Amino acid sequence: MQPSAPVFDERLTAPRSWWFIAFGVGVACALMLLPLGTLPLLVGLVGGAAAAAVLVSGYGSARIRVVAGALVAGDARIPLSALGEPEVLDAEEARAWRTHKADARAFMLLRGYVETAVRVEVTDPQDPTPYVYLSTRDPQGLAAALSTVPSV
Repeated sequence: MQPSAPVFDERLTAPRSWWFIAFGVGVACALMLLPLGTLPLLVGLVGGAAAAAVLVSGYGSARIRVVAGALVAGDARIPLSALGEPEVLDAEEARAWRTHKADARAFMLLRGYVETAVRVEVTDPQDPTPYVYLSTRDPQGLAAALSTVPSV
């Protein structure tokens, strides 16, 4: 039995500039090992850049999906029946919900380099989480997927 195809699927990748920074970390590691010779210099370049790339890739691998009657965001899997209506947040409103409007009990999958977001109230009375905040580059698409998919 195959799982149903996702209605919405987005991967929040790190900005390109972060990959240049990862390469810069490799160069810095190489320069630290320069006095030891050419081979340690190359090991530092490759090892430092690879380690930084793993960190950038790991942080940038967050995924948001609406599939099989559930919202899957990062490690969280929330049934759509436990969610209210989604609210699309523009850059200014998203910043407000990340800062002074934020609730410490909320589930937040946020990336500061993604300006827009969607906020969805959690309607399950057993769940102490007041809302779910998701950074997304396609807030209208995510909101539409959350609104039109019937809960299972």
